[in-house]
Amino acid sequence: MNIINDIHQSYKRGDLLSKLIYLNLFVFLFYKVLATLFFLFSIQNTSVISWLALSSNFNDLLTKPWTIISHMFYHQGFIHLTFNLIGLYFYGKIFSQYLNSKQLVSTYVIGGLFGALFYYLSFNYLEAFESDNKSFAFGASAAVLAILTAIATYTPNYRVTIPLVTKFELKYVALVFIFLDIILIPSTNGGGHIAHLGGAFYGFYFGHRLKQGKDISIWFNNLMNRISNYFRKDPNLKTVHKRAKTDDQWRNEKKQSQVQINLILEKISKSGYESLNDKEKEILFKESKK
Repeated sequence: MNIINDIHQSYKRGDLLSKLIYLNLFVFLFYKVLATLFFLFSIQNTSVISWLALSSNFNDLLTKPWTIISHMFYHQGFIHLTFNLIGLYFYGKIFSQYLNSKQLVSTYVIGGLFGALFYYLSFNYLEAFESDNKSFAFGASAAVLAILTAIATYTPNYRVTIPLVTKFELKYVALVFIFLDIILIPSTNGGGHIAHLGGAFYGFYFGHRLKQGKDISIWFNNLMNRISNYFRKDPNLKTVHKRAKTDDQWRNEKKQSQVQINLILEKISKSGYESLNDKEKEILFKESKK
């Protein structure tokens, strides 16, 4: 039980990137345990897929709407899971150097949703897939490619090192993956590669708009905050109505805010932007919008 407690504590202490990785691992292990039980009792293993993966069939989608989310955390094979988690970790770390963790999660989820949309539309409206009455999409690939493309669009000249090879600018890494997905569409996993392109599309649009000063993920982060606050709400607490601030209070808060901004700017001048933590980056980002 100590191991379970250690894992629980590690999950609680970890940042949102770590939580995404843990969630993918948990769903994979959950699937493997179920698959073993189904094998022992001679139950069709496809029933697990139909409950976690995204179906191209509209009626299935209506009866299992949660698969729109669950499919982006579900992997069948260990190699598939490993490659996605390696990509999520490294691209997520680069992403976190410039943007905050809430934007990381929103890019993962919305990128996965765009992947699902591209996948569903391709299987229902493209002639190449008409012969497939029902197929399933699963895996974090679209979400991971959304994170890579987003940060590659936002900081295209960031240099990544490939051991024993050379250094590449991040934009070329993203372009290689996108190109591979395009040329592999005629393969047996054509729908999956189209889904990856859906993630890349959102990642590019998010990064492009962010460079223009517009964070299109704010609605998602606000929604997550409301949901989180709803479940954290203590029914015994009474609502307290705040008084309007006096001029002195307003000036004092503004002065404190300016001191905080000056400290952050001083930290950037000494150690660079990468030295900022998530909260400092968020404060700086909000201040730039005023």
